[in-house]
Amino acid sequence: MNLLSSVSQFQQLKQLITRFMMTYKFALDEMETKIEILKEEFQMLHDYNPIEHTKSRLKSPESIMNKLVRKNLEISLPSIKDNIRDIAGLRITCSFIKDIYLISDMLQRQSDLKVLEVKDYIKQPKPNGYQSLHMLIEVPVFLSDRVEHVCIEVQIRTIAMDFWASLEHKIFYKYNAAVPESLVQELKAAADSVTALDRQMERLHREMGEIKADNVIDAEEQLRLLQIDNQQFNIPIALLEMIGDKPDN
Repeated sequence: MNLLSSVSQFQQLKQLITRFMMTYKFALDEMETKIEILKEEFQMLHDYNPIEHTKSRLKSPESIMNKLVRKNLEISLPSIKDNIRDIAGLRITCSFIKDIYLISDMLQRQSDLKVLEVKDYIKQPKPNGYQSLHMLIEVPVFLSDRVEHVCIEVQIRTIAMDFWASLEHKIFYKYNAAVPESLVQELKAAADSVTALDRQMERLHREMGEIKADNVIDAEEQLRLLQIDNQQFNIPIALLEMIGDKPDN
């Protein structure tokens, strides 16, 4: 094989890998768009945003390769697609525990998404105290010549859970030796404190909501205000009456 043909073959392989990785990037774009729509819809209808922020990431080709070797799997693109389910990852951070299940339900109701697996590490935390809701979701990606169904991993957790998980990762990142039992116990105790904090803040949020509901002023006037994309509109009473007189379809 001469140098020219070698370069040509390398370019073809690079293009194949690039296109393969791009489908995962597009799947993340699709999911982030869905999340943004849900955020805006919830904010407008309920005056409340259950999602604090999102963060996405793609595994590097090197990391994917290392995982294939560790698992003793065939090194091929079909093998990667079938066996490596966390190439694309999306983390959704919420304020409260109830928001986690609310978002999970909203995603599962999306007709074009297919939920492949759900692991609830909140109801059943990992031994070290880790908590999060993990979902494997198959996302359709519409390319110029075909539709690819791409699996991404979605992690949904509270701010407190995310804080604990981030620090735990920094403490034990690439720590190959056995972790001393005393540190394991301290880490678990910290996770228990995170759970207690989550529950306390959720209770306070619920009580504040009840107080707010009891102190609504000018309810009729508030109901007539419509806010969309930072613009505020006043809904005419005649329009409300016309819509109210019509039966629901």
